[in-house]
Amino acid sequence: MFRFADLLEKHTEEVATLETWDNGKPYEQAAKIEIPKVVRMFRYYAGWADKIHGLTVPADGQHHVQTLHEPYGVTGLIIPWNFPLLLYSWKVAPALACGNTAVLKTAAQTPLSALYVSKLFHEAGLPPGVLNVVSGFGPTAGAALASHMDVNKLSFTGSTATGKTVIGLASKSNLKPVTLELGGKSPFIVCKDADVDKAVELAHSALFFNQGQCCCAGSRTLVHESVYDEFVEKAKARALKRVVGDPFQKGIEQGPQIDDEQFKKILKYIRSGIESGATLESGGEQLGSRGYYIQPTVFSNVQDDMLIAKDEIFGPVQSISKFKDLDEVIQRANATSYGLAAGVFTQNLETANTLTRALRAGTVWINCYDIFDAAIPFGGFKMSGQGREKGIYGLSSYLQVKAVVTPLKHPAWL
Repeated sequence: MFRFADLLEKHTEEVATLETWDNGKPYEQAAKIEIPKVVRMFRYYAGWADKIHGLTVPADGQHHVQTLHEPYGVTGLIIPWNFPLLLYSWKVAPALACGNTAVLKTAAQTPLSALYVSKLFHEAGLPPGVLNVVSGFGPTAGAALASHMDVNKLSFTGSTATGKTVIGLASKSNLKPVTLELGGKSPFIVCKDADVDKAVELAHSALFFNQGQCCCAGSRTLVHESVYDEFVEKAKARALKRVVGDPFQKGIEQGPQIDDEQFKKILKYIRSGIESGATLESGGEQLGSRGYYIQPTVFSNVQDDMLIAKDEIFGPVQSISKFKDLDEVIQRANATSYGLAAGVFTQNLETANTLTRALRAGTVWINCYDIFDAAIPFGGFKMSGQGREKGIYGLSSYLQVKAVVTPLKHPAWL
């Protein structure tokens, strides 16, 4: 795994190029942000590989009790198209560090980077058969993996609807345990004492990063009424300055959406926002006449019952609404079936502490957003998933605990 991380660094240019070809994300994003995180993930879990152990457990009576942490054996790993290589690392690194073998299914839209880097893995010395990559469609290849009786553990990242299907197939087969990281509709809360300029920039990044195709995107921007008008004007101005175009060109912030289906879905949501009475501040249409490019779109005066406020759009569409006090924003932020992430922007420690504990989300960022590290656990509450990936918590997803109890005939100190 350490040698593989070194090879990834050496081949950053090729890997980033494949990721951009496949996905449409800016090359600079892939090369400078994502691949270094992939390298960090494999080094992090390589460091864990020889430090996984059980416990000696004190128990009543004359018995020696120990626990063993054992691999499941064959694990099935299903990754999405929005961050193909990053999610590859989130699943493959801990699965292998814990001693499992893996069958990885790539998203149908983005198979190239996983196939390429897996060849690098074998170049690094990975034994044949330890990591296997299957490219195919969800209803066929994905369903077969979820249903397979010889797969002992499953990890899936994708939409909530597909996650329900996956866990159903797993339960109908051999009742294999499933880790799920699913959709989100994350609140981005800007309090009255927030640094508005910083909050505007971070809210912009939280929503528009990766063409808006992020499960934890800050897609519900909730702004205190005292700074609401200022925030909307500055958010509009920032969106109008966003650079959209060929993702291989330097300085491009936003490339095309992943495919025609997603492109049409996003435009449909934009039309819904207009028809339901939200104020279109910027964007709202296709950019140019070729490719799946969408103008960075900002809505204000968004109401909670609008589809753009409730559904996961997974595109460059920012929805801004106002709130009056903490009780109101807590109730509204939690009034969703999702619970993946949240952002809180305030200079008041008490406000931050209150919101941190009140929000039903797996990650709460305070005065920052989209801060990821191999050591930081990630996962959701409610219908945003179950289990955690990354960090020490990610190890438990790929280990079974066995208790071993042995009688002691002549214990010296019991």
